[in-house]
Amino acid sequence: MPAAWRPRICGLALAAVAAVAAVAVVGCQARTPVIDAPFHDDFERAELGPSWNATAAAYRISGGQLEVTSGYNHPAWLRRRLPANALIDLDVTSKSPAGDIKVELYGDGESFDPDKGSYTSTGYVLIFGGWHNSLSVICRQDEHGEGRKAERSDVHVEPFRRYHFTIGRRGGAIDWAIDGRPFLAWTDPAPFGGAGHEYFAVNDWEADVTFDNLSIRPAP
Repeated sequence: MPAAWRPRICGLALAAVAAVAAVAVVGCQARTPVIDAPFHDDFERAELGPSWNATAAAYRISGGQLEVTSGYNHPAWLRRRLPANALIDLDVTSKSPAGDIKVELYGDGESFDPDKGSYTSTGYVLIFGGWHNSLSVICRQDEHGEGRKAERSDVHVEPFRRYHFTIGRRGGAIDWAIDGRPFLAWTDPAPFGGAGHEYFAVNDWEADVTFDNLSIRPAP
């Protein structure tokens, strides 16, 4: 083989491998089951397991809870597709005065922040006590600027207090309650859904946060 051909052939071979890998990922996600009946995870096991796609090694099971410290916007994605309308319940605790309890809805099930830069989600981001426990928000993709769609700064995360999130999504309407009390709400005029917008995740920046008793069911 002429030496001049070798770089081109190697490049074509690498491109072919990448294309096959991309098809494999799409096929895998296409086979991921939809949550069409009540789903529950109490994390009472030793390892997170194949039902989750943790995009960083920071996630661990400890004391029957999912715990993460310094995840730096590497979500742990549940490998089950959300129904178009969903009710999500989750117990959460932050052990840090920074608060910063974060979940994502209707993302792609794969994405993460590769470089600790400005993170743009593939779905909605709900943050309780972000920015050093100064602000809570519902965001559409971007956590900054125009991505923030509802916010409040009058409630702060108390370290080691266990909170219960209830999040409902019906059509474009997102309603978020904490401990049974309405917290934030927003209606998206162009709601996410379908391929690329079907997954749930827990997430973290630097705080030490735990998640427990996840329940997801189709909303009536």
